[in-house]
Amino acid sequence: MKPPPESPEEGGSPGVPGFRTWRGVYGFVFAFFVLCVLLLVLFSRVFA
Repeated sequence: MKPPPESPEEGGSPGVPGFRTWRGVYGFVFAFFVLCVLLLVLFSRVFA
């Protein structure tokens, strides 16, 4: 009998220091992207 497939949260550690799950990695990348966009908007208004 085959074992059940692993759930996404049991996919293992992403191997990135400071993150235990892939969800944390994706959240950090998304937050960093939003921060970069906000900084670009801010700097374009300040230095335009």
